[in-house]
Amino acid sequence: MMKRSLLIILLLIAISNTFAQNKDALAGKWLTTSGDAQIQIFQIGGKFSGKIVWLKKPIDSMGKPETDDKNPDVNLAKRPILGLEMLKGFTYTEEGIWEGGTIYDPKTGKTYSCKISMVDNNQIHVRGFVGISLLGRTETWSRVR
Repeated sequence: MMKRSLLIILLLIAISNTFAQNKDALAGKWLTTSGDAQIQIFQIGGKFSGKIVWLKKPIDSMGKPETDDKNPDVNLAKRPILGLEMLKGFTYTEEGIWEGGTIYDPKTGKTYSCKISMVDNNQIHVRGFVGISLLGRTETWSRVR
């Protein structure tokens, strides 16, 4: 009986440690589905955000850094895409999903609601949507080592 109780306690500790690690599992560098960019996801102030830290083509045809020229805000349209914060405001839920955040698409200049879930330690599903999650698109990003 004592061994069984000890085994159950150890199992519960192991499970709680696994869940504690899952919250921070999102942090790191991720390659987008297209392979055109790497996004560094980090936690700040209890929420997760992500910025573009690598671009396959960081320079435009004029030899200048690619800019956020599709942004409808004229003041933001000249900012460089490299370093741009495109994921903002995600919180971890007990269901293992990071939600409540937004994703900005510099290819269209649009911002969408977003949720992120882990496929495994090396892949995440990033779902951008308008309104409800059913009306959206999911990409699979891979961890950069």
